[in-house]
Amino acid sequence: MKNQSHKGLLFRSENIKILMQEDLYPEKFSKSNMIESKSSFNLLFLLSPNINLAAEDCGTKFLFKKNQYILHYSPEESMAELWTENQELLKYFQIQINYNYISNLINPDSNKESADILESMIRNNYIFLHKQTPPDMTVEMHMILREIVNYSKKGVMQKLFVEAKIIKLLILIFEQFNEKNTVEETPKTPSMIKKFVDENYHKNIKVEEIGKLIGINQNKIRKEFKAQYHMTVSDYIAELRMLKAKKLIINKEIMIKEIAIECGYEYVQNFTRAFKKKFGVSPEKLRTE
Repeated sequence: MKNQSHKGLLFRSENIKILMQEDLYPEKFSKSNMIESKSSFNLLFLLSPNINLAAEDCGTKFLFKKNQYILHYSPEESMAELWTENQELLKYFQIQINYNYISNLINPDSNKESADILESMIRNNYIFLHKQTPPDMTVEMHMILREIVNYSKKGVMQKLFVEAKIIKLLILIFEQFNEKNTVEETPKTPSMIKKFVDENYHKNIKVEEIGKLIGINQNKIRKEFKAQYHMTVSDYIAELRMLKAKKLIINKEIMIKEIAIECGYEYVQNFTRAFKKKFGVSPEKLRTE
């Protein structure tokens, strides 16, 4: 079958261009050329395993694992070639951002921290963060890419949405960079899942969905999380929800139903049952005591 690739332009503005590359029917060698414009930052997310990359402005070849990424600054227009072997899927997500847009966003003249961040970006410090290996995508990064792909509005709404998501991606990258350059990190999968749960426990999240999102087997997530934190992911989610519920319950102006929704429970009876199991008393009774 002839190689068919889907290289979709998802968004384009004066300062930002977003492309999604995916081979639909890979042959023995699947190849793609990626253009980097003059004075641009390129965020490249590798979404399939064993992707080779050779860039014109770089004397070496890289091999990326699935769910790794790089943030690369290109002072001049250049081209990079990406390919896979043995009929493996070639899938990646490219966000290209003009230098001036980033410079205005970070405003290096405002303080030393801003100047250092921009300098680190220009020196390509965000390519190999820790032990000379490319950084791994977090759950939040996967979610942001999915939101960009699925966003249906056009015009100014799409522009504002995309810019907000790119700012969030950059914040996540800077945070990850700082974490990896301070202390030896805890085992990767459990800490990544914990951070995601800490920020999203109030939503209807399940281990199965987290596993699908980041391409990690849910059994591995459960096993490694329990080994690291001595409790299951589900129990940890429930614990966070109940701690939040207990704080909210003292405010008698908030309805019990509203507290249930705020803590990630779709049905108030499920919330009441979980609350009583945890604290030995119903939310209504605790409120009247």
